[in-house]
Amino acid sequence: MGNDLKVNMNEYLPLRDVVFNTLRQAILKGELAPGERLMEIQLAERLGVSRTPIREAIRKLELEGLVLMIPRKGAEVAKISEKSLRDVLEVRRSLEELAIELACQRMTPEAVAELEMKQEQFRNAVLKGRPMDIAETDEAYHDVIYKGTCNDRLIQMINNLREQMYRYRLEYIKDEDKRQVLLLEHDNILKAVRQRRVDEAKVAMREHIDNQEITVSKNIKGQD
Repeated sequence: MGNDLKVNMNEYLPLRDVVFNTLRQAILKGELAPGERLMEIQLAERLGVSRTPIREAIRKLELEGLVLMIPRKGAEVAKISEKSLRDVLEVRRSLEELAIELACQRMTPEAVAELEMKQEQFRNAVLKGRPMDIAETDEAYHDVIYKGTCNDRLIQMINNLREQMYRYRLEYIKDEDKRQVLLLEHDNILKAVRQRRVDEAKVAMREHIDNQEITVSKNIKGQD
């Protein structure tokens, strides 16, 4: 566990939620590494809290697929496996294709302009090269598309996958060679949306997700 693991207190959130957010971000950022054991006592001492919010946070992280409970061993950070990657991206691919189809049909000119702005922010983040900033601006770009569908149920379903998607997104972005490809993929999606070309937008989105799966899968095999 990294020495810089700290609780960022928030007066508007219950302690259990603050602890949960702290541990979740630590897993997503790699401060708690895949396969690392999560010892309640050690985490409680490190964060300066009791074991109860730690236990509650671990239970919620297990539900999100970020933590595994191993019999007679306890909790550990879930490893990124090829199957878990495939499971998440198969669902994401279908949801993203539906989202981009609806967005092409329903986005207002103001929403398209917002997507263009988010693409510029993403481009700037890529130039600066900080993975967390790239991941956050990438997520913001896609959020505009989701909002542009005007379909609350679809947005809810995508949000349910958000944390698991974020982990794979960050893993993909760590590969510096792929960042320019990401930029081009975003440009292709944006161009298709701007021109209201539904079929082209769906193809561009499918390639975007497929390339993520290919790259992250290769990285996983390289870690074995």
